[in-house]
Parts: sequence; C-alpha cells; structure tokens
Amino acid sequence: MKKIFVMASSGGNLYHLGGSSPDQLMRELNTQVKEAGFIIEGAQFIATDASMDALKKNTKARLLEWNQEKEQLTLVLEDSLEAVNEKAKEIDQKVAKSIYEGNIDGVIAMSADPKGANKFAAKATAEKKIPLVGTGGTSMAAFGSLGAHIISQSGTTGTSNKTRAIGFVTSLSKHWDVKYRPVLNEKQNKNDLSSRSKKMNFRSIMTSSLPAFISLAIILALSKIPGLEKVEDIFDLLIAALPVVIAVIAARQIADLDEISIVAGVVAGVMATDSGILGGLLAGICAGYLVPALFSLCTKWRFPTTTVNIVAGGLGGLLPGLAVYFILGPIALKAGNLIRNTIESMIDFNPIVAGTLAGLLIWPAILAGIYHAAILPIVILEMEKTGNSFLRSVDMVGLVMVAAGINLANIIFPKKRGESAAAAPSFLINIGFGTFVESAYPFMFASKLVFIGALLSSGIGGMIVGLYDLHGTAYVPSFIAPFLSNHTPGFIIAMITSLLASFIFTASANKLETTQSNKKASAFF
Repeated sequence: MKKIFVMASSGGNLYHLGGSSPDQLMRELNTQVKEAGFIIEGAQFIATDASMDALKKNTKARLLEWNQEKEQLTLVLEDSLEAVNEKAKEIDQKVAKSIYEGNIDGVIAMSADPKGANKFAAKATAEKKIPLVGTGGTSMAAFGSLGAHIISQSGTTGTSNKTRAIGFVTSLSKHWDVKYRPVLNEKQNKNDLSSRSKKMNFRSIMTSSLPAFISLAIILALSKIPGLEKVEDIFDLLIAALPVVIAVIAARQIADLDEISIVAGVVAGVMATDSGILGGLLAGICAGYLVPALFSLCTKWRFPTTTVNIVAGGLGGLLPGLAVYFILGPIALKAGNLIRNTIESMIDFNPIVAGTLAGLLIWPAILAGIYHAAILPIVILEMEKTGNSFLRSVDMVGLVMVAAGINLANIIFPKKRGESAAAAPSFLINIGFGTFVESAYPFMFASKLVFIGALLSSGIGGMIVGLYDLHGTAYVPSFIAPFLSNHTPGFIIAMITSLLASFIFTASANKLETTQSNKKASAFF
C-alpha cells in the first residue's frame, strides 16, 4: 500500500475553488486515494479565512493535521498566520525525517509553501526523488527549482476538489502501474459505461426539473394580472431556458463531475433551445457520457488539470450540442410535438371521459411507480408550451386533494387512537405545500373501502377537470393552485369536490369498520 503525504494550504486562487473548505477537499481526496488502494499517511494543511493573495502576517489561520483513524483533519493550532507558520515548521521537520526514512511513497501538494512552511519536507521530497503531483503555479515552480520529481502539475483555474483529486490519483496510479477507477459518486465507484448508464434515470431528471416548470406556471399566472402584461416576456425567456435546465440536470446526474458537468450541460443545452425539452434531454445525456470519457482520456495523457477540465467541460458540451443542433434537434422537436398533439387530441375528443379515466387511474399509476416514469415526462411536455397541464390538474385534484380528504377524515373521525395525531401534520402538508400524497397510503392499505373511496373520489375530481378543461399545476400550496390554472372557479370546484368526496368515503368507512369491530368484540365476550 503506497503511503501519501499531503502538503496544502487554502491558497490564493485555490481558496475560491475548494481551498476554503479543507474538510471537504481532504474528504474527496481521501475517497480517490482509498479507491486506488493507497493511504494518506499524513497531511499538513494551513487554512485561512480568505485568499492568501491578500493576507497579512497577523491574519487568523489554522494549522490542521490528518487523523488516520478518523480519516479527517484535526486542529493543531489556531492563531495568527505568522504563529501558525512557525508551528508548521516544527511539523515540517518531522515530515522531512519520515520522508528520508522511506515512510512516504508519494506527495500531493496543493498551494504548498516549499520555501516556508513546507521547506524541509519539500527538500526531502526532491532529494529522495519521490513522485510529486500538485497544483498552484508558484508553488509547483518552487518545487521544480528544487529538482523535485514532478510527474503531474497544473494551475488551479477551472478545477474542483473532485477533479483535482482524480487527476492526482490517476497520475500516481499510472506512475506506479496501479489499476484505478475514479469514484464519481459516493454510491457509485465505477467509471465504466455500464455504471453510468444505471445513473441515467429519466424519472430523476424530470423530477429534478420540476421547480423550473412551477416557475413557468407562476409567471403565466402573473401575466394575467392587469398591468403585468409585460411579464409574458419573462414567460418566453423561461420557455427557452427549459431545455438548458433539463440538459444541465441530465449531464450533472450522469457525469457527476461537479462544475465540469454543469458547464457541459449548459453549453449543450443552450444549443438545444430550439429543439424543445427532448432536445435538451438528448444533449444533456450525451454530455453526461462524453464528459467523463474526455476527462479520463486527457488525464491518462497527463494533460494539466486545468486543461483536462477545459477539454472535458468545453468539448463535452459542445460536441453533443452541435449534434443536437444540426441532426437530432429537429427529430426531437417533431417527437415532442407529436406526443403533445396526441394528448390534446385525446382530451379534445371527450375531455370528461379523459378526465374521469385519468382520475381513476392516477392512484394505481403512482402506486405502481408508473406515474413518475411515464406520466411525469408527458406532463412536462404539456407544460413546455403552455406553462400548465391537464394531467397536472388531475394530479392536484385527484391525488393531493384526495389525500387531504383522507387525512382530514382521520383527524375528525379516527378509527384508532393515535391516527388523528399522525394525520394532522400530513393534512397540513397536503394543503400547505400541495404534496405528500404518500401520507394517505397507510389508511388506504389498511382499508379496502378507503382505497375504493380514494379511486372514486379521484375519478369524480378528474371528471370535473375534464368538464372545465382545466390546465394547472401541482406541488404548490393548494390555495394558490387555482390561480395558476386556466379556470380559477372551475379549479376550486374540482378541488373541493374531490376533497369532500374522499372525506365522506373515509369517514363512512371508519365508522362502519369501527362498528363492525365493536360488534365482533361484544360477540366474543
């Protein structure tokens, strides 16, 4: 097992790129080091509360050391920078001795100080020709002047804690001929095609993008207020930005390389703005796969870390963006329009039947996991053009209001002691935030009558949605939802009807089952 020592400080430019959070920086580095089968033997980290480009000797600073057992930094001294540097020199001499004795196999330097706080260790590193990797232009130049065996160096511009750590460990692994696969995610430690494909979760991508679509609905509602007609211009801007949002989320979730993934997603998404959200989705997915591939390739070729990030983030977004802009975009746009037109045709044919069916099926869909996987993408395609959705209205009326009615009935007419206390906070979340329909599951699963009542209530609410051809949104407070719809009075009627229906069904079921239970108990005794 190769033993590595880390010499680091908050740095100048590094401070703004992860150096201000030593614990996070070292945690990411330790993750990559362990994955390669190495160990951090020790670390000396001088942390300040501002960039070292503009510090004075009396500036407050902290001297941190690595605790191998706890795998974290521990505080040695907190004082002025001058005092901390003096204390660091004492530790530096011990580190130098350890290097001379052969207890250190490699060194990672991040904005270290080879002429000051790390003077003795830097000299020992150079004399023993220990492989050295690091960032910080001035720092690495100083190591070079000492004759250190530098196998990889770079500035800090454009880097992040994750990309620096991967770059360091990749270079050391290649130098020692050790097999190493970067950890891109805490739960996913393989950087191959199959592992990344498992992270391409359409449900997660669509769900994560919902806040942007809710913003769209809010802007649409504001534009209807007299005197705020100009807000429609913002609505158009948000519509154009939706593919970018989708692309960034997709690239970030698949590639998981911090800022590089985000940059690539933005570049790809901007070039997909004329292709709709399906174009943005394609661009983001392609960027998510291309960024790690380019990053890995450039790292193997020993490009400087800054260059690795520029190539991976720049080309990783540009190439998919160009592909969507010239080839895939028109196809994606036609596909999106086809899906929307099909849905609109079905609703226009008989909106009452469509609403009723949607209401009856939406609970089975969400219980079976179909809702987020299949219905949510369709909802988002609806909202892309109009800012609200027919199916999203069924969501608020058939799911949220039905759940609220079930919880309200168990507050007022509970079947068992304790159910009222459990249902009360859930009801408040249903009404106050327009979500948490899962709170109704225990009551629905415990009673077939309540379950059937939920389906019927949702169907009744869906029928009213179809009657008024309601288009709205969910995941907003229930008292705001009607004002984000295309028909405020109709939306209020639909919401109240489904809530009352589920309340009556649940209260009746609770009373009936309690009566039957009491009769059985009396007969037994």
